[in-house]
Amino acid sequence: MDVSRAGEPGSFQTPSGPALAGRFTVRESGAGGPRPPKLLDQVRLRIRARHYSPATEKTYLHWIRRFIRFHGLKHPAAMGEEEIGRFLSALAERGKVSASTQNQALSAILFLYREVLDQKIRWVEGVVRAKRPRRLPVVLTRREVQAVLQELAGAPRLMATLMYGAGLRLLECCRLRVKDVDFGQRQILVRAGKGDKDRITLLPAALLTDLGSHIDRVRKQHSRDLPRGAGWVELPGGLARKYPNAGRERAWQWV
Repeated sequence: MDVSRAGEPGSFQTPSGPALAGRFTVRESGAGGPRPPKLLDQVRLRIRARHYSPATEKTYLHWIRRFIRFHGLKHPAAMGEEEIGRFLSALAERGKVSASTQNQALSAILFLYREVLDQKIRWVEGVVRAKRPRRLPVVLTRREVQAVLQELAGAPRLMATLMYGAGLRLLECCRLRVKDVDFGQRQILVRAGKGDKDRITLLPAALLTDLGSHIDRVRKQHSRDLPRGAGWVELPGGLARKYPNAGRERAWQWV
């Protein structure tokens, strides 16, 4: 893995020659005989053991690399609250990042110390906090929502209407499976939503017909795919290992 990239706020050029003495080489394991997992490989394995999303894995690895490069490739085990504070302050002062980005970086670093290095990190004092802008949310009127929906058709229109009517986030809507929609109770089960929590939301009466017709088409397509050796979907977590044929069941198909 290349760690010599420059131009990022709060990052350094990779030291070379004598400057590397006692320093930490950030790299993942590659070809060759078995070796102990490198630090970033350990982070990756721990993230996957916790069933975090691929997006979270990518983000955490990014910030951990930035943190290590910022301190000249010094091993994180030899650092602590002081170094974390300097890095976060540099992000705010020199990097001009937003408050949410600074918090994201802190979450990644705390995960490294608490979950991988098994080190207790107390409250980081004296950090220059990124400014959180105070902006009022933009709320569309009903007429504006109708105008937006009228410009859509097919599945995109159905998804937008479902997100608006049921209060779904984009990824929550995209991850819906057939078994998550209960027409009898007029409910939708949202799995692993924000904060990795499940919740139940209402299925709007205005969508019963359109969503029912769409799921009927999904079922018919699935019935045509099965004889061709298709009709398989990815299962969450370790369910695929426990139930290897469940991915072809109708209930698990994506809406």
